[in-house]
Amino acid sequence: MSSVPKLYLIIAFAPLVGAMLAGLFGTGFLGSWVSRRGAHWITILGVLISALGSLVVLKNTMAGETFNGSLYTWSTIGNINVEIGFLVDSLTAMMMVVVTSVSLMVHIYTIGYMKDDPGYQRFFSYISLFTFSMLMLVMSNNMLQLFFGWEAVGLVSYLLIGFWYKRPTAIFANMKAFLVNRVGDFGFILGIGLLFAYAGTLNYAEVFAQSDNLAAQLFPGTEWMMLTVACICLFIGAMGKSAQFPLHVWLPDSMEGPTPISALIHAATMVTAGIFMVARFSPLFELSTTALSFVIVIGAITALFMGFLGIIQNDVKRVVAYSTLSQLGYMTVALGASAYSIAVFHLMTHAFFKALLFLGAGSVIIGMHHNQDIRYMGGLRKYMPITWITFLIGSLSLIGTPFLSGFYSKEHIIEAAKASAIPGAGFAYWAVLIGVFVTAFYSFRLYFLVFHGKERFDENPDAHDDHGHDAYHGGTPHESPAVVTVPLILLAIPSVIIGAIAVAPMLFGDFFNDVIFVSDVHPVMAQLAEHFHGWAAYGLHAFVTLPFWLAVAGVVTAWYFYLVNPAIPAAIKARAGFLYRLLDNKYYMDAFNEKVIAGGARRIGGSFWKIGDRSLIDGLMVNGSARLVGWVAGVVRHFQSGYIYHYAFAMIIGIMALISIFVLMD
Repeated sequence: MSSVPKLYLIIAFAPLVGAMLAGLFGTGFLGSWVSRRGAHWITILGVLISALGSLVVLKNTMAGETFNGSLYTWSTIGNINVEIGFLVDSLTAMMMVVVTSVSLMVHIYTIGYMKDDPGYQRFFSYISLFTFSMLMLVMSNNMLQLFFGWEAVGLVSYLLIGFWYKRPTAIFANMKAFLVNRVGDFGFILGIGLLFAYAGTLNYAEVFAQSDNLAAQLFPGTEWMMLTVACICLFIGAMGKSAQFPLHVWLPDSMEGPTPISALIHAATMVTAGIFMVARFSPLFELSTTALSFVIVIGAITALFMGFLGIIQNDVKRVVAYSTLSQLGYMTVALGASAYSIAVFHLMTHAFFKALLFLGAGSVIIGMHHNQDIRYMGGLRKYMPITWITFLIGSLSLIGTPFLSGFYSKEHIIEAAKASAIPGAGFAYWAVLIGVFVTAFYSFRLYFLVFHGKERFDENPDAHDDHGHDAYHGGTPHESPAVVTVPLILLAIPSVIIGAIAVAPMLFGDFFNDVIFVSDVHPVMAQLAEHFHGWAAYGLHAFVTLPFWLAVAGVVTAWYFYLVNPAIPAAIKARAGFLYRLLDNKYYMDAFNEKVIAGGARRIGGSFWKIGDRSLIDGLMVNGSARLVGWVAGVVRHFQSGYIYHYAFAMIIGIMALISIFVLMD
């Protein structure tokens, strides 16, 4: 433990200390010594320490300083040591900065958003614990610790989504998230188990060193590569955490949690865990074209078809949530195209502008007296100028406006899909290309309905607030307090500039050297490097590319439909009844899961109960054994007459039987 730099320990455990102090001593669990004010100061200080330390680590890493070492030995299995340790390289350092900086903004924002909530201390404890869990995930140097962080973020997300535990919808949403993620995690642990069984170690470096040997192994009883099976199992885990089709169904419902946690889960932590994991395991995924093909097709389906669902949403947070699903699909497409660095780059840029959009949505909810239905907003630009301009910046970055951060990552994903020779890349290219128009359309549908056009503040007949209570929507909208708007401004800055700053070193420089591995048979990044001549030239070139004009078309269409001629969307809805019902019912995935998957599980469970529990265990084993004992007792009691000559006769019969047996044996 002494060999581990103290800075790494401080970064990892400072949020945990804050979470423990606020949670144990601020909620009545071990007393109420920590006040509401004390809870937010303690947890913010912990995350601030981690954020500043992460910046130092990133600076040191860029100077060539890396670390891979053990913290302590957790268990010994034969001659195999299972250790807890840290791997700090450029990928880890970048993730640490993203996680802690976005978490810090969310912590500050929460002071204003949750100020009247009775669970104030508990909420700060949860989000600080969430930050610790994600840091343990990204800093791990072995698959055991990765799995710990993986499950820890899942557990804390369950607590946060169901934070308002008296609301039935919140309880349903957190249970749904928990169960769907268990499906993915079953695949994840199978993948880890396969690698452990064949490599004999859980340590990343030792597993990756055996990658060629692992690629030569066949899965028992089949002609499949063992590595293909292991990578697909690992990616099934990513499908759950990073909400890829068909394990995406939990993420929109997670909007039942408070808005700050929507930003934390969907921007920088839980949903990015799967993307990070696949990038970390690039030395293995690179050796299986089949696994990469599976990844790119799943990502393409998610990017396109989840974007369609965002078009018809009317809840301000759910529109942004479906945007998250679609953008996670974009990242997954990049992973499948062997453009891991682009996927991680988009993860970083997306973290900032998506956190900005979620927190901006929360600011709108505050300003609108807790109305969340965008059909009853409009004209907020003049009432909430800071929220308006920062939300516009986030939306422009999301749709890939040239020179903004989202442009550099999103455009490169499209080019990577086009250049890739992985089976399924052709479908992926068209999916992400069409997705550009779809993203621009639903993003600016949201923007125009909220900030422009007619004011519709008092027209909502049945609105409820983000806390599940009936809310009065009269009165003039108002700008949110500084504790809410300052994080918006701070997140808007990287949403504008971080792409241009980081595109060259992260994609075409040596930032990810010896961290992300790309095989010579997948030359996508080399091809893209030939056409990159700096951030400025790349941004200027965008004005003559198809994606730019598709984005413009999406914005213009949204403007015309919702500001100039709002009768058109209503007419389309009336004429496209089946298509609208298909989207409104989310492709009937929830119905399928509830009736077929959950219903089937209930029927199977009922059968096990009737046949196994009631008939076999209770009927045969418990009651049957009791009846057998009773029957034997009933027979035996006839021999217990109490007469000596009966017992003497039985003894003589027994002796004769024994003599006969011995004679026959001789």
